[in-house]
Amino acid sequence: MRGEAIASSVAELKGSAQLIASDVLARNAAQVDQQAQWPREGLHALAQAGFMGLHIPRRLGGLGEGLLALAVVAEELGRACGSTAMCFGMHSVATKVLAAKATAYQEEHYLRPIAEGRHITSLALSEPGTGVHFFFPRAHFVAESDHFRLDGQKSFVTNGGFADSYVVSAVPPGAELDPGTFTCIILDANAPGLEWLETWDGFGMRGNSSRPARLNGVTVPKSNLLGAEGDQIWYAFEIIGPYFLVAMSGVYLGIARAALELTVAHLQARKHDHTGEALRTIPALSDQVADMWIRVERVRQLLYHAASLGDEGSPDAPAAIFAAKIDVAETAVAVTNTAMILTGGRSYQQNGTLTRLLRDAQAAHVMSPTTTLLKAWLGRTVLGMPLL
Repeated sequence: MRGEAIASSVAELKGSAQLIASDVLARNAAQVDQQAQWPREGLHALAQAGFMGLHIPRRLGGLGEGLLALAVVAEELGRACGSTAMCFGMHSVATKVLAAKATAYQEEHYLRPIAEGRHITSLALSEPGTGVHFFFPRAHFVAESDHFRLDGQKSFVTNGGFADSYVVSAVPPGAELDPGTFTCIILDANAPGLEWLETWDGFGMRGNSSRPARLNGVTVPKSNLLGAEGDQIWYAFEIIGPYFLVAMSGVYLGIARAALELTVAHLQARKHDHTGEALRTIPALSDQVADMWIRVERVRQLLYHAASLGDEGSPDAPAAIFAAKIDVAETAVAVTNTAMILTGGRSYQQNGTLTRLLRDAQAAHVMSPTTTLLKAWLGRTVLGMPLL
């Protein structure tokens, strides 16, 4: 019975996400992309519908959902607008980190406002000098009486300059290579000393405001410490890792699905004027559509399976989640490339829907953990070896 209740809940969320995606996200997607515009309207619509509290416990007004719901919702949003889906995904992962060991103070000041649609959060983990190894921050924190002082620089902070708070990782000075000192702190957007650097002008995902930030002696109350000081590397691998990978897998699955649907619509509608031959009847084209459909459906089933294993706490979940993200990235790039070929010269016009999908898909391989790193982790997991 519990499984049926979960399935019903996720199905309802899927339907609600589809409506918002079609009514709001799809309408604004071209403008968000062309103007590199943070998707305020789309995120507001999601907040009004309660989606920003996807991972907030029900007792605090949230939806209390897990990885499967995240995968399903991110897919529907990614199908309409990759940038909005990315912003939502980063907020969702950060929210799960906040909720993991929130104090009573943090519940009232962060989790309830998020559940009520009044607060957006995000992750600030990546740094210029650490590349894909986001779990080895070089940003420093120093404890001073009732607060921490933060110094350093973060890069690719999604929702940068627009979120109300950020989950920041830092270590004590001199402990940059010791994973046992990994610490997460909630940084409020209005904290003095937080400086946003150049605006995001990306090749794809142009509306996600993925900006670098400098921490210039930022003071943060000790009440904003997440969990125990120096004992938070588990966040990286038990929460950030699975939730981030599932969120991004959902986003890029949605992009691949949108490219497939546009291809099908094109081939169904077009024919050669001189012969009257419909494009959909040409075996060389329909065979490629079959391959696209197989890839998209196969990776959807893998992702949903992996997310379900994660929700169950299965020991097989990490390998399945690594594999899902690897396969989604390869699928998104391959399917959007094939879609551009099958839909012909019209798709190569600037600012077309397929060109946006093609550009958005390219980031699937390089977002940390990259496909290369994930394959290493998957191999080590299968072989019974530790990740680090």
